[in-house]
Amino acid sequence: MYILLVSIIIGLFLAMLFVNVYFRAKVMKTYGILVRNRVQFGAEHVFSRQKLEAEILPRYPQFRSEIEAFIRHIRYTIKMATVLIALITAFGAVLMYFK
Repeated sequence: MYILLVSIIIGLFLAMLFVNVYFRAKVMKTYGILVRNRVQFGAEHVFSRQKLEAEILPRYPQFRSEIEAFIRHIRYTIKMATVLIALITAFGAVLMYFK
């Protein structure tokens, strides 16, 4: 049981590392396009769809797909990291209990 839990924790950690690297590459690609074209927006626009549609998308309509891809990748990265951290913590707690 101990070996299985340690293997699961190591696997989840590697999954988190892979997800981080993969989405960081995707985020940096779209971020580079936005920076080169001087598209600016804040964190409140990433987390509020209404603010994004009201303030940013009308200002940069030609970069709508890049802005939405960037925000989608950021949100997905945050969700995946949260789930993986919760799983690692849960398996770590179980591992501490069985040790």
